[in-house]
Amino acid sequence: MRRSAPALALLLAACATQPTPAPLPQAPAPAAPQVRGNLIGLSAGELIQRFGQPALQVREGRSLKLQFRGRACVLDAFLYPPLVGMGPERVAHVDTRLSSGADTDQLACIRALGGA
Repeated sequence: MRRSAPALALLLAACATQPTPAPLPQAPAPAAPQVRGNLIGLSAGELIQRFGQPALQVREGRSLKLQFRGRACVLDAFLYPPLVGMGPERVAHVDTRLSSGADTDQLACIRALGGA
C-alpha cells in the first residue's frame, strides 16, 4: 500500500483542474498606412503638370527628389529609374510634412497643393 500511495497522489493530481492561463495581451492594431494619392508611378513631367514647378530638385546618383511646397505642407516625391530597361524616373515614394517638420496626411497635402 505504501508504494501505491505516491502513485495514487500522482493520479489525483493529474485529475485536478488546471488553472486557466491569463490571456495574452493583444498586440495593438498596425497603424493604417498614409494614403499616397495616386502619385506612385508618375514621371517628373506628370508631377510638374499637377503641382507646377518644384521648389527644390535634388539629384542623388540615379535618383531624383522633387519638392513641392505650399502654405499647408511640403511634399517630397522620390523618383527612381526603372529596374529593367530604359525609361524616365518614376515616383517610388512620397513623403509629406507640415512646414514645422511634423508628419501630415498625404492625401490632404496633395489636395492642398492642388494635385488631387
